[in-house]
Amino acid sequence: MLSAEKLVILDRDGVINHDSDHYIKSLDEWVPYPTSISAIGRLNRAGFTVAVATNQSGIARGYYDEATLQAMHDRLTALVEDQGGHIAHIAYCPHGPDDNCQCRKPLPGMLLQIQQQLGLESLAGSWMVGDSLRDLQAGEAVGCQPILVRTGKGAGTEAKQVGLEKARLFDDLAEFVNWLCGEAA
Repeated sequence: MLSAEKLVILDRDGVINHDSDHYIKSLDEWVPYPTSISAIGRLNRAGFTVAVATNQSGIARGYYDEATLQAMHDRLTALVEDQGGHIAHIAYCPHGPDDNCQCRKPLPGMLLQIQQQLGLESLAGSWMVGDSLRDLQAGEAVGCQPILVRTGKGAGTEAKQVGLEKARLFDDLAEFVNWLCGEAA
């Protein structure tokens, strides 16, 4: 039985792969950070379950379609599996900021979807890793431990020093995984 403490939820753009202010609109533009894929594999080998929660408003904006997004997620899944890892669930919000949905971070809808998909009673004690304040806010709303990485928009988020009181900060996903696996050992 999976325990919440052994669940790590990752934002995608800026945590797993390079981000762009112009959106990641194609498979060619989806470029993982060199150490992020191996870090996910290491999490799995250390007994952690990994899920992804990602805002993808580029779909609502017409920049790309769900088939393109699925191709990106298929590539992510294949790369992680090549490292001996597995992503238990990928939740995404295809809506725009004005669509009044319940899934777009900072709302916790995608995290609740992950909770339901994985059969957890609660997400309290799990980990939410993001590069923006809205990632951390979504996690905190359901009891996740907030982790800010400095990749993507993370350094800018850190510089604002707003809403980070409970967050632990790391340079990137690999540094967080090194710390977490060291703590869990």
